[in-house]
Amino acid sequence: MTIRTSLQLFTIKDELEADLESSLAAVAARGFTAVEPYDFVRRAEPLAAALTAAGLVAPSGHAFLASSSFVNPDGSGTTVPVPTPAEVFAAAKVLGMDTVIDPYTEPARWETVEQIEETARLLNEAAEVGAGVGVRVGYHNHAHELEAVFDGVTGLEILAGLLDERVVLEVDLYWVARGGVDPVALLGRLGSRVIAVHAKDGTLDPALAGAYPPADQVPAGEGSVPLVAAIAAAPALELAIVEFDHYEGDLFDAIERSRVYLDEKVAG
Repeated sequence: MTIRTSLQLFTIKDELEADLESSLAAVAARGFTAVEPYDFVRRAEPLAAALTAAGLVAPSGHAFLASSSFVNPDGSGTTVPVPTPAEVFAAAKVLGMDTVIDPYTEPARWETVEQIEETARLLNEAAEVGAGVGVRVGYHNHAHELEAVFDGVTGLEILAGLLDERVVLEVDLYWVARGGVDPVALLGRLGSRVIAVHAKDGTLDPALAGAYPPADQVPAGEGSVPLVAAIAAAPALELAIVEFDHYEGDLFDAIERSRVYLDEKVAG
């Protein structure tokens, strides 16, 4: 199966808010042909127009499907309601998106197996709705799903075992490593459930990685995360997605360097 390189647009969130069209044109100029939007329901129509103008497609996107309110990037909860799955999938169709991935759930929801069972139930229900309109549902991890361990099994793997076969996984390789788990071994265990990865790299230096946003992230191939080996362990992979939670240097240069590395090492 061909692996396509993409960019999670959260990476350039500030630039997008300032100028949607120019930011996407800049992404295309760095050699990307695909992106992964976030928070796309509120701006589906203008985003679709801007993607078309830039020559970009959005095969996947992030939207909350198993939470009733918005979860901040640092894992803290809010009372801000999120769109319903039906609204999410309608916006996805406007964007030509075939997979919607829940970006994650609050760490406080990973303290018991019963909580994980509830998350699985909600994702399975969303998958049923999505199947009716031709949209696939997935889940994306951070570190806490790996740090939660029950009888020697990580919370993410417990979730995977409870999911409907139609629900896929997008594994963030950086956060797996941050969670103290070997990404290569994990992807081997998860098998064909994984259709996308966030090919995110970092030094994993505890002095830089401890806070949010982490300060240790570097272009793909320049850190300590075994990206190529992990990707090779995922037999059904479709997307290798570049993402930075934070980067101090030239962000557009960093995403291009990441794309070049992934295109050379794993794409195709």
